[in-house]
Amino acid sequence: MITRSLGVLGFALGAALLLVALALLGRAPGLPAETRHLRAMKDRLEPPRELREFHMADFAALPHRAPFSERAALEQQGVRMEGWVQRVLLSGDGDLHLELAEHRRTALDRDTAYVVCEITPQWRYPRRAWDYDSLLVAFRPNRGGATRWNAGPARVRISGWLNYDHPYDRIVNDWMLHRESVRLTGWEIHPVTAIECWDDASQSWQELTR
Repeated sequence: MITRSLGVLGFALGAALLLVALALLGRAPGLPAETRHLRAMKDRLEPPRELREFHMADFAALPHRAPFSERAALEQQGVRMEGWVQRVLLSGDGDLHLELAEHRRTALDRDTAYVVCEITPQWRYPRRAWDYDSLLVAFRPNRGGATRWNAGPARVRISGWLNYDHPYDRIVNDWMLHRESVRLTGWEIHPVTAIECWDDASQSWQELTR
């Protein structure tokens, strides 16, 4: 009897943990429509047909807490931003989190304001060129590797879908922008669907194929 009770308790606990995990990922049943929409946007598997060139100012100008219909319409855009990756993090959900800064900085400079770009597992696997270690070599980020890169961060161009990750959105002020390493906005490139690196020899962008 005790063994059976422990088995039932273990099953119930496992089911509860599974539901919590699914909820955190936005995949649990009964979640609000906004949460399910966010998950669907992050899980897109097709690249955008057209890309709009975006800069930090364009991201900063996007609306905060806009009506759902307005945000959903903006998320139908494909965007591309040039910059330097100052940090790479591997998230618990398998996403590769990039902090894309507008200006190059040296290892001695502080982190600056950045735009988030997320490479999802669907786009990372099974190609080795987009795995964590390979992208560290390609990006040479200020933070993320075991040691500093002598050449400094690489100039890159990131393309993908415009996405509004509303739980992380906040309005940043000038004081924060000049004194902190701050996420510029809840708007991000998610998922990333193309990566290009600048080649000094040919003076051209070279796609980092998956």
